[in-house]
Amino acid sequence: MKKFFKWFGIVIATLVVAIGLFLFTMRFTDGPIEIFTGGPFSSGELAVAPTDWSYLTDRNVIEFQTMNPPRSRTVWLAVHQSRLFIVSGYMNTGFGAIWKQWPHYLEEDDRITLRIDGNLYEQRLERIMEGPEVVPVLNELARKYFGGASGLGSAETVTNGDTWMFEVVSR
Repeated sequence: MKKFFKWFGIVIATLVVAIGLFLFTMRFTDGPIEIFTGGPFSSGELAVAPTDWSYLTDRNVIEFQTMNPPRSRTVWLAVHQSRLFIVSGYMNTGFGAIWKQWPHYLEEDDRITLRIDGNLYEQRLERIMEGPEVVPVLNELARKYFGGASGLGSAETVTNGDTWMFEVVSR
């Protein structure tokens, strides 16, 4: 039985080290890989941001990079009235406190770079806490990601900080 626990401990320790090494090396990659945060973008061509983001309406995810710290990630998106929005849910949960660090980075520096189809767009994320776009953006997210069901809640979830909503705007 002692031998079993010894080997079990070795396997667990090896897994922990391997996962830690993987997450550390992701900081040096050219962008994210699926749900794993990546390093700053090193590829892509700088382009002028479109005034109409409607072409992204049915796109599932986009990549963006914060400037400080220089990290990239994939996120869900919503387009409403040709405007692009990024939303982070679960902000007041234990899960959100661990997994959702990037919205807090924007409090210091709201500049981002979007990478879409190989183009880099230097933008900013402006937090929205209320307004006429809140409910339509939440409804669009529900349509895309939750089959029309109310997945991110009501305008109150944005007002009370459970959900952080950002509009992509020019620098």
